[in-house]
Amino acid sequence: MYRTRAYVPYSHFMVGAAVETAQAIYGGCNVENASYGATICAERTAILKAVSEEGSIQLQRVTVVTDTPEGVPPCALCLQVIAEFGAADTIVDIANLKGVVRTYTLGELLPQTFTEVPV
Repeated sequence: MYRTRAYVPYSHFMVGAAVETAQAIYGGCNVENASYGATICAERTAILKAVSEEGSIQLQRVTVVTDTPEGVPPCALCLQVIAEFGAADTIVDIANLKGVVRTYTLGELLPQTFTEVPV
């Protein structure tokens, strides 16, 4: 549902995402901007909605939906934001319009997060 609400006048590539916390499931879509750096991915939209509703969250699952045969994994920026609010065992589902194509853990997709860098 959220994928169809995407604002994609430049790429025309609609992405939807859902994130699950202990309290609820939040959806999001990608929102593009002529200044490409201001574009936000569906995963980050959903995560920011969860944070704005709950405050401190712990992600349990993230699902990314595209209209492609193999699905598309989260970009590096999204993986880092997932790491901020998730853990190595957070489930990341890659889906297309027919359903989940592949399932990973965050640790498989991003084995070393920036949060693990000593300060």
